Amino acid sequence: MPHAFLGSLPRFVCSPGRGGVGKPSLACATATRLADDGRRVLLVSTDPASNVAQVLGQPIGSRPTAVATVLGLTAVEIDPEAAAAAYREAIIGPVRGLLPEAELAGITEQLSGSCTTEIASFNEFTGLLADPTLVADYDQVIFDTAPTGHTIRLLKLPGDW
Repeated sequence: MPHAFLGSLPRFVCSPGRGGVGKPSLACATATRLADDGRRVLLVSTDPASNVAQVLGQPIGSRPTAVATVLGLTAVEIDPEAAAAAYREAIIGPVRGLLPEAELAGITEQLSGSCTTEIASFNEFTGLLADPTLVADYDQVIFDTAPTGHTIRLLKLPGDW
């Protein structure tokens, strides 16, 4: 029987807070309990220093990975550096060979800052939310977020653009 509080959660839930307060532990415990209650749960870490894999006791990658010890639980850790590299390649790849190397180096330099990493992470985050087939596969999506300041910047990006 589901706990009353967990039974009334919205479909998308964030586990926010400052660093060091146990956001991954709370997110993993919530996701595990919901899965144990028969829900199909996706746990997403948006924290650049994610330790969801450590809490769950298995490798978790940038693609949805079934948690071996919890039936119905799938997890994914958004890797901001990998997301930034893919974002840069999506921009630079089509013009490689068409522009001089100096131009490519300049573009690469302009796309090497923390803003690019945050934009790429946001793209991964929204890509998950906007993927109708992925989201349709889950009853609940739990987000283990980065510390509050980072998460607020991530969520403010559309308005800042």
